[in-house]
Amino acid sequence: MKPQEDNGYTGIENLDVMAEAKNYNTYLANLVCNNQEPGHELVDFGAGTGTFAQMMVDRGYKVICIEPDIALSERLSAAGLSVYGSIQQVDKIESLYSLNVLEHIEDDFSTVVNLFGQMKINGKILIYVPAFMVLFTSMDKRVGHFRRYTKKQLIELFEQAGFVVDDARYADSLGFFVTLLFKWFGSNTGEINLRALKIYDTFVFPLSRFCDFLFSPFFGKNVMLRARKTRA
Repeated sequence: MKPQEDNGYTGIENLDVMAEAKNYNTYLANLVCNNQEPGHELVDFGAGTGTFAQMMVDRGYKVICIEPDIALSERLSAAGLSVYGSIQQVDKIESLYSLNVLEHIEDDFSTVVNLFGQMKINGKILIYVPAFMVLFTSMDKRVGHFRRYTKKQLIELFEQAGFVVDDARYADSLGFFVTLLFKWFGSNTGEINLRALKIYDTFVFPLSRFCDFLFSPFFGKNVMLRARKTRA
């Protein structure tokens, strides 16, 4: 899970800022809800501040949060969410999502193997992570990212762990170029500017989603994967 330091997870400020990205967060919530009926139990692996867990609860889902960071888990509990510190504390899982989490984990393969072990047969998993190391910026360093993924790397990671990959594609194609500009000309601190984020979320991200119909097979700021466990 997210690396823990003496002062806890270092990216909480950025998580709080990203909670203001309404279009982006709605898009991710819709990805989670795709082919999931309300009332279904979902596991949020790496729930963070609970932005998406709360959105799922508001949409009528039962959510179990996995969050090892003590400060974040206490925040989740205070919000009334069900939270555990480890995936091993949860019974066999039918549906799990993890949004921008794997990049925080140094040994991501062992983590994916553990996820495979906790899933039911025909259990489904949705993963969304940052794409392309060329886009690695001061923000990645600030929040403790170990890597960004290509689509091929992500597919191989999950197939080697035993999953069957149903779909994998890039997302936020215009964000690829915006992130490059941030890398070249943006802040060295890695902080997210709230005003710039809201402008991007309101005007650029909807256009980027439209462009994804053409460019998602080739590039994007993020990569999404859907997979299933089909064997023990």
